[in-house]
Amino acid sequence: MDRRDFLRMTSAGAGALVLPTSWGQVIAAEALTTKMDVAIKKMLADVALNTASKLGASYCDVRIGRYLRQFVVTREDKVQNVVNTESAGVGIRVIANGTWGFAASSDMSPDSVAKATSQAVAIAKANSKFQSEPVQLAPVKGVGEVSWATPIQKNAMAVPLKDKVDLLLGVNAAAMKAGADFVNSVLFQVNEQKYFASSDGSYIDQDVHRIWAPMTVTAVDKKTGKFRTRDGMSSPMGMGYEYLEPKAEHKIHLPGGVINYSNSYDMLEDAVAGAKQAREKLTAKSVKPGKYDLVLDPSHLWLTIHESVGHPLELDRVLGYEANYAGTSFATLDKWQTKKFQYGSDKVNIFADKVQPGSLGAVGYDDEGVKTKRWDLIKDGILVNYQAIRDQAHIIGEKESHGCCYADNWASVQFQRMANISLAPGKDKLSVDDMIKGVENGIYIIGDGSFSIDQQRFNSQFGGQLFYEIKDGKLGRMLEDVAYQTNTVDFWGSCAAVCDESDYRLGGSFFDGKGQPGQVSAVSHGSSTARFNGVNVINTARSLG
Repeated sequence: MDRRDFLRMTSAGAGALVLPTSWGQVIAAEALTTKMDVAIKKMLADVALNTASKLGASYCDVRIGRYLRQFVVTREDKVQNVVNTESAGVGIRVIANGTWGFAASSDMSPDSVAKATSQAVAIAKANSKFQSEPVQLAPVKGVGEVSWATPIQKNAMAVPLKDKVDLLLGVNAAAMKAGADFVNSVLFQVNEQKYFASSDGSYIDQDVHRIWAPMTVTAVDKKTGKFRTRDGMSSPMGMGYEYLEPKAEHKIHLPGGVINYSNSYDMLEDAVAGAKQAREKLTAKSVKPGKYDLVLDPSHLWLTIHESVGHPLELDRVLGYEANYAGTSFATLDKWQTKKFQYGSDKVNIFADKVQPGSLGAVGYDDEGVKTKRWDLIKDGILVNYQAIRDQAHIIGEKESHGCCYADNWASVQFQRMANISLAPGKDKLSVDDMIKGVENGIYIIGDGSFSIDQQRFNSQFGGQLFYEIKDGKLGRMLEDVAYQTNTVDFWGSCAAVCDESDYRLGGSFFDGKGQPGQVSAVSHGSSTARFNGVNVINTARSLG
């Protein structure tokens, strides 16, 4: 399931939610907190490594995974669905005769692991007849036996289901009391228990947790039948249940209510604010098309970063190896090789990061056993790097992988996936209020909405959730029917200012699709509020006819 599919389903009501069958069998809630013994996983990994070596493989890695998910779906005063799923098995990847081979099995007995390994080697040798050149792996030093875990305070899987249902139904009731006519809320929780071993000498045990609590609030004008929604209020995070236990942290006060952004999430407060904002949308003024200076909140900007920077700087898209989910990339190697390609203004510093605490993509090691890190993609507006894994690094002259390889399941082949991609905060002290004071004719945009982007990740259009008029440095009335049209280089080239680190926040995608067969990953995108001058804004209502 990718983000577009999820939004389509939730817009039709959360009852339409259908889980991919690859996510595993339905299990009892009590099974969500159990773990497989590390000694058993190491024994099975050694079976695969020894078998691969005996059969002539020059390299082998083993991923033993247990993937747990719980989804709680509610609407108004009813629980529509509760699903607990488990998927467990082993995936073996080898290089034989200079070529990749892969096989997987849900039977984790030693005999079955050895058989799957033999299949992987046989596949590699068969594939080698068609290989134009041998696989080149960037070196990785084995780390021995290590472990890493998301630094959670409370395992969401261990929280009683009643507490979660009470939270969501309480949120729905608060939204209804504040003026909503319909509301649905969902709680997504994921735990990936991943064990990786390789012939390089690594045995890596990881325990990864993620959580997301989206809701959609709808207000209806009963006289006209017109309705408006407010959604996209929560950011998915690489945290435990503590994320839903709010603390008094970063809040933004708007005419319609409070927007809460912090390392904890006040879902109840957002439900009330969302109901008021959805009702305010019913009487909002339709935007006049033209050029505007845009002030973009991180809750909106994350998606623009994702689509116009994150995907086009995936090296497999750049090389043309990947074209699913909106094509390849305009940011070709010849542009990077000049060391002068102007991706944006000198205010634009964008980095890739697999270590940021709380982010969706944070892990200790990727699915090739590479220790994760942070690296620059765009420096002072200049394209300086891509996202590359072990068998790609040599193409761009890198001596090591960037550590951004991932598979969404033990039965999936790991491949290059987007790291957390973020816009660095501005270096000078600048608040959102101060930024708005400098805008004469602009629009303040909050939240992500519909979007489209072409097959080269160049020409695009982005909407949002909330739009406020800015006149002579003052925040004014709410607008609607707003979307901006631009191309990637012009848009980032128009970046005139970025607020300082005190405003830095994470957004992200819990279901980012890529590949064929398709896989999903979770990825965060951070930024502070940023200003973009002279961007073309259209009226979406007029555009539709």
